[in-house]
Amino acid sequence: MSPPPGWYPDPSHPAVERWWDGSAWTEHRRTPDATVHLAQARPGLGATAVQPLPARTGGRRARAVALGAAGAVLVASIVTGFLVLQDDDGDPTAGPAPTAPEPAEPTTASASPTASASPTDDPDTLTDELNGITLPVPDGWEKAEHTVGDELTLQTPNTYECPGDPGFCRHGTITTRTVTGTDERSPEKLARRDIKDAADAAYDHDALDREPFGGIARHTQVKSGTVAVAGRGGYFVRWRVHTEKGPGGYVQSVSFPSSSGSEAMVVVRISIDAADGAPPLSDIDEVVDGIRPIGDSGTGGGVGSSVGPTP
Repeated sequence: MSPPPGWYPDPSHPAVERWWDGSAWTEHRRTPDATVHLAQARPGLGATAVQPLPARTGGRRARAVALGAAGAVLVASIVTGFLVLQDDDGDPTAGPAPTAPEPAEPTTASASPTASASPTDDPDTLTDELNGITLPVPDGWEKAEHTVGDELTLQTPNTYECPGDPGFCRHGTITTRTVTGTDERSPEKLARRDIKDAADAAYDHDALDREPFGGIARHTQVKSGTVAVAGRGGYFVRWRVHTEKGPGGYVQSVSFPSSSGSEAMVVVRISIDAADGAPPLSDIDEVVDGIRPIGDSGTGGGVGSSVGPTP
């Protein structure tokens, strides 16, 4: 019987876990939060329960049981070694073979699956191969050359001195990432849960624990509601954030199911300063409306767009 969908040790990278969708491996990977037990099952291989040897009693029956158990462990080790060799020399996905060859493995750099944009991509499109979507690059934006973890990033090209702690800020950023660490599938709940983190990341403390804008003074919800994203049903929440220093800005979180693999939930975060020189707020809707499934340019989205059946 095929194991149920879930996170299992990656046959080709035992240090990380990989998503099994019930029939095949997907490209979603993560570093396990807890220690992986040696006897844990993984797709394609049953779990081997290693039983303790019986106490020594001196009798021939006890010795026979012990020898039998040792022989079983030896056979299991030989079979496991054979499968590992097959993993190293054969199909890098191991377990049940997928129906098509898998793309090159992305480099894992954080607790979440890592995705990267190819330098040969269309300069007007950001491709998120992990989540099976593309994002348009609005006028006045660019793809970031370097990304952190699994977050692909669009950004405004010019920087300015932050009004708070020393450093340089940008008028706008857009990131896309896979939701991990939760079984929640409601786009509304995920978007409402993510918006505070998105606001903090844009206008509160940065990665070095500095306050580029002196911290967040208050926020106001501007709008929220359902939205079609790449033909899937999603939800968005937009805040107007007021900071202690500087004009603050707008932050939006959009959540929707991925159109590929295990259909994991995806969150796109967009932040734009409320300042001269910042991009227009219309860029937020332009990006969301322009998200497409990879290879399907005809499937659009946006508020009020029709949406087919979704989870």
